[in-house]
Amino acid sequence: MKIAICQLDMAWEDKTATKARILSLMSACSPEARIDWIVFPEMTLSGFSMNPEKTTLDASDLAFFSDLACRHKTWVSFGGVQDGRNNLITMDASGRAVSIYSKIHLYSFGGEDQAYRPGSKPEKFTLHNMAVAPAVCFDLRFPYVFWNAAAATDIFVVIASWPARRAEHWMRLLQARAIENQCYVVGVNRTGRDPLLEYSGNSMIFDPLGKVVLDCKDGEGVFVAAAEVDKDLVAKTRARFPFFKDRRPDLACA
Repeated sequence: MKIAICQLDMAWEDKTATKARILSLMSACSPEARIDWIVFPEMTLSGFSMNPEKTTLDASDLAFFSDLACRHKTWVSFGGVQDGRNNLITMDASGRAVSIYSKIHLYSFGGEDQAYRPGSKPEKFTLHNMAVAPAVCFDLRFPYVFWNAAAATDIFVVIASWPARRAEHWMRLLQARAIENQCYVVGVNRTGRDPLLEYSGNSMIFDPLGKVVLDCKDGEGVFVAAAEVDKDLVAKTRARFPFFKDRRPDLACA
């Protein structure tokens, strides 16, 4: 499976301008790339704002991503607010929503818990025979979410608006989630600035051994992984290093 990451600088609280930017970036993506799945950052169209009037997705916003999936014949994962929750939505190549995950751990340090409601349960979907578990930004700091789902997961996808000042944490935590759970991790962050913070991008894909499959660094654009994501590598890694049998779920956080 070929994965692409759209790392972009969103227009602050301006969904129309951000849509135009996404279309411009996607127009430069060659059809020969044969992308199976493209992933966008948290609160894709607005930036990480605590203003629900600007972040909430309406029918036209969902139609935008549905059309994007259909025209490019690819699955699409993106972020936005629905029903007061910070969601990661995934559409298949026909533009149909197949998964909606609501962020469980809200970033109280930045007031997110005052503006939105938390999700209450994990989510999973199947993409090209691979089990995918979604997460959003701050969720990454809570490893039990990943540990609990790991045995039945091939790929964790994390979309974020992770500030540049803690970029090292972002990259190391993504790699740690891949290594300890012996699966792929796709981390998609934004770049650019909003009124409060600077973002360095650093969107990355790690394989089940923690090796870098894709590193977008700080640039804006659509980045396509050179190597395909391979379900067999997950199985082979877990067979070669059967660490799951040594886990103590009775001692793990619930």
